Amino acid sequence: METIKSLLWKPSPEEQKRKCNALVRSNVRKLDRDIVNLKTAEQKAKSSILQASRRAQRNPSMAKLAADETRIFARELIRIRKQNARLQTSKAQLQSVQMQVNEAFSVRKIEGSIRASTGIMKDVNTLVRLPELTGTMRELSQELVKAGIIEEMIGDSLPDTELLEGEDEEAETEVDKVLNEVLKDRLPKAAEPKSEIEMPTPAAEEEEEEDQEEMLSQMRGRLEALKS
Repeated sequence: METIKSLLWKPSPEEQKRKCNALVRSNVRKLDRDIVNLKTAEQKAKSSILQASRRAQRNPSMAKLAADETRIFARELIRIRKQNARLQTSKAQLQSVQMQVNEAFSVRKIEGSIRASTGIMKDVNTLVRLPELTGTMRELSQELVKAGIIEEMIGDSLPDTELLEGEDEEAETEVDKVLNEVLKDRLPKAAEPKSEIEMPTPAAEEEEEEDQEEMLSQMRGRLEALKS
């Protein structure tokens, strides 16, 4: 008997409203944490660019390698900033969804009925495709369907690769802009070409190759640390 009652039980509009608001707040907190983490990653990327520039100044024979290294970290910085902008936009959308949902429940309370909102459905469809929110946004969409605020379930989420399409290869001008911003007057020294540097001896060349291998290994480690 209890099982039948539980199947027939339907939450009140106020309970549905509270649950929807709780899910929205949970998603906003998740986005806030991710945004803070991205800010930390941005500072690490800037620090890595500055460190590479200082290495070039200390050892002119490594200037070309250091210049390549700064461009790699600059691309990573651009990717981080774009992801941060996307999360900021998603947070604004999520807060808009919350206002629209509360308005829909208020109308229901006054008029005794509720109308499905294509606007809310569009925003929820966009948000559920964000990898950071897929799970909890699906739960929110189910609650909104139960409440009659949206009419259909949300489709599959987009993979990370599709969301980031076109961001792997950043325009060189954008990379230059970031380097100018971070390095300022240090950039000319960091970008100094090897052709302008005194030719090394064979023994020095062998030592330089070893240094470059070690430098590349360290750079890969820093990139992995930034992405983690």
